[in-house]
Amino acid sequence: MEEEEKENKSTKGESLMKGTFILTVAGIVVKIIGSLNWIFVSRVLGGEGIGLYQMAFPIYFFALSVSTAGVPVAISIITAERVAIKDIWGARRVFHISMVLMLVTGVLFSLLTYFGASWLIEYQFIRDPRAYYSVVVLAPAIFFVTLLASSRGYLQGWQRMTPTAVSQIVEQIFRVITMVLLARLFLPMGLEYAAAGASFGACAGAVTGLIVLVWYHWQLDRDIRRDYTPEELLPKADVEQESCWKILHRLFKLALPVSAASIMLPVVSNLDLAIVPQRLEVAGYTVNQATELFGYLTGMAVPLINLSTIITASLAVSIIPALSEARAVGDKARIYEQSAAGIRISHFVCFPAFIIVLMLATPISTLIYSAPGAGPAVWACSFSIVLLGLHQVSTGILQGLGHPTIPMVNMILAAVAKVILNWTLTAIPTLGILGAAFATAADMGVAAFINMFFIYKYVGCSMEWKHLFKACCASVVMAVAVKLFYDTTFAAWGINAVSTFGATFVGCAVYIAAMLVIGGIGEKDMERVPMVGHTFIRFLRKIGVFKTQEESAEN
Repeated sequence: MEEEEKENKSTKGESLMKGTFILTVAGIVVKIIGSLNWIFVSRVLGGEGIGLYQMAFPIYFFALSVSTAGVPVAISIITAERVAIKDIWGARRVFHISMVLMLVTGVLFSLLTYFGASWLIEYQFIRDPRAYYSVVVLAPAIFFVTLLASSRGYLQGWQRMTPTAVSQIVEQIFRVITMVLLARLFLPMGLEYAAAGASFGACAGAVTGLIVLVWYHWQLDRDIRRDYTPEELLPKADVEQESCWKILHRLFKLALPVSAASIMLPVVSNLDLAIVPQRLEVAGYTVNQATELFGYLTGMAVPLINLSTIITASLAVSIIPALSEARAVGDKARIYEQSAAGIRISHFVCFPAFIIVLMLATPISTLIYSAPGAGPAVWACSFSIVLLGLHQVSTGILQGLGHPTIPMVNMILAAVAKVILNWTLTAIPTLGILGAAFATAADMGVAAFINMFFIYKYVGCSMEWKHLFKACCASVVMAVAVKLFYDTTFAAWGINAVSTFGATFVGCAVYIAAMLVIGGIGEKDMERVPMVGHTFIRFLRKIGVFKTQEESAEN
């Protein structure tokens, strides 16, 4: 009966893993487009023009962090709760109220940015007056991005991740096209106008992304009208309809901790800037050497670690509405299952990423950045991958359970630990920049393990030590395979790119094979894999890895 209902309700969103897969693919595509964009824009603007653009962008990023960071999470949580109890009128009402709030917020912060640009120049928060134009043209982008945030949060509440993914890709494409075209068009007028033209790409991307979401909203409304009777679309008599102010209060209560946590990221980055180079000088490095090592860590190692956890970042977004829905209907079994699956998936995808970066740190640094000197920093940061993945997923779980304040407080505690370790370890001559990298890993670890404590408290779900042990064993086998393949092929051919990509592919294949052999991947895990999961199950039954249905029945 439940299966029939799920089939009949086309408004039902994607499964947890399907949503994660969609967001992951979109994230990879967006990053690839973004990387190509910097190649083209850098050639047009040069170092000085990029510098003008980068002077304006932190102001834009800060305004967005304050105005929109927690909004999609808050709206998706409340919408998912309404949808779970089939209060469709209430879900729509939440969206309408949030859109009004975002309209006001967007206008406010856009005006503050526009009229505050001259003030930032006058008081030399921005040192180069030529960056004024870049700040001004970024102001309208804030308005449209706030609307984007609200729209994405509502659709995610319906567990529809495709609109977010498609809008992100379209937004990035139009952003890149606009940046390159306007930068070229305005370059004859002066470098400051070319940088402003590139900055306007953020507005163009936001507008086109919003147009895409309008279409998906129309599609959702069409599905709602088809799948629900007119009576079901009216306010439910047995459900208390919260007042407008009460909904706004809940939105703020859920969004503010997430916004505060997102603001912690630039704060921690600024603390790194203040501490790490200085302590490297204490360790005996010159100013130039300290600057170079700091660049290796923050400009090369950390972005690579963030790229390695793109799947868990997507999983964290997908798991929030899934848990909110289960919590709204009091389905404790599903809450436990979803939480445990999220943690297990985090380990499954992060361990091989950790091994690849650990074993191929210098080859990867050489291949991507043409900077073999970044190898040690990348190697040390590789230990952050598993911890960062666990932190992302555990944060999503707590937010989905309606406790967004806990991850925020944990991030503050972790930041304090990182500052202390940065100050202590970086000044040790034998560690240097490795100490700062280990402090980054500790930062993620402290936040992740405190999160896990609260997940156990609220859900009863803890680390699956047996699965963790199997992942570790498979990782050891994978590490040996990666090392042997890279050393053998590089010694034979001397081509770093071929050896690095080959070792990565072989290592992942060995890891999956090892997990299948030792029982680290079961049929339930394979069923979660979108599109190809059932095909793999049939194949693995044929070769005897999984039991056939007849064998299972006999047992």
